[in-house]
Amino acid sequence: MKFTFRGVRGSIPSPGPRTARYGGNTTCIEVRTNDDSLIILDAGSGIFSLAQQLPPGLPVDAHVFITHSHWDHIHGLPMFSPLFVAGNRMRLHGAYDAVAGRGIEHVMAVQLQGSYFPVSEAAMAASIDYRTLAPGETVEVGGACVRGAEMNHPVVNLGYRIDCGGASLFFSGDHEPFYNLHPPGHAEHAACAERNVQRQAGIDAVVAGVDALIMDCSYTREEYPAKQGWGHGTFDAAFDLALRCGARRLYCTHHEPTRSDEQLEAVFADVMGRYASRLGGLQVFLACEGLTVELAGA
Repeated sequence: MKFTFRGVRGSIPSPGPRTARYGGNTTCIEVRTNDDSLIILDAGSGIFSLAQQLPPGLPVDAHVFITHSHWDHIHGLPMFSPLFVAGNRMRLHGAYDAVAGRGIEHVMAVQLQGSYFPVSEAAMAASIDYRTLAPGETVEVGGACVRGAEMNHPVVNLGYRIDCGGASLFFSGDHEPFYNLHPPGHAEHAACAERNVQRQAGIDAVVAGVDALIMDCSYTREEYPAKQGWGHGTFDAAFDLALRCGARRLYCTHHEPTRSDEQLEAVFADVMGRYASRLGGLQVFLACEGLTVELAGA
């Protein structure tokens, strides 16, 4: 199994000379199973560049797993050119949206309203299937097993673990460290703390032992207090999760869009320095567009 980062920025595309080294496209990861089946994790603007890399003239059969329906994780979908080619097939997987009261089909329906996009789904010649997933549900794709785990975000966000031929990866989508919604002494403080412990234990169990852990690292520990409740992670929380769960490699992604490549490297160097004595065998990387990682099975 191998995966390639096609988009690594968070919140909004940020192209230009300040982000050219790591990339300015929003979240999209191409995964190839051992039999070359195509799995796509999220459909930010990076899915457009993925389409340009696909072999011309060959049919496309893709399983797209959407972590959640915020724009930066879906806004590339209507621009995924294989959707307009007869004979292609796309299966779109994702969680039920309690706010919209609809399954994963709503992410396409909303974007293709005439007020927002000039082309309707009827003009897309490919076959499009929708599958709404419950947390913990598994899907088999080309010899791989994909399982969703509910993360911590203002809307339901499914992180996905993929196991294939003895190799494994986990992608968080957007995830904020759990915190107590109530101050000490509040009647709900203890119950909230217990829920947080249980939810974290559930995530840890899914992440345990992965070869590659791909995490939302939007903020530094200094930036996070002003961003609490926005639904995004920190470098420190990602490092702690990787170490606690025995991940072999950690890939930091969802880079803050206002951060230049030089600033990104500076904050990464800071956290690497602070964790240097604790890393052991854990390898840590900044995700960048075009980076391909091959995972060998056990």
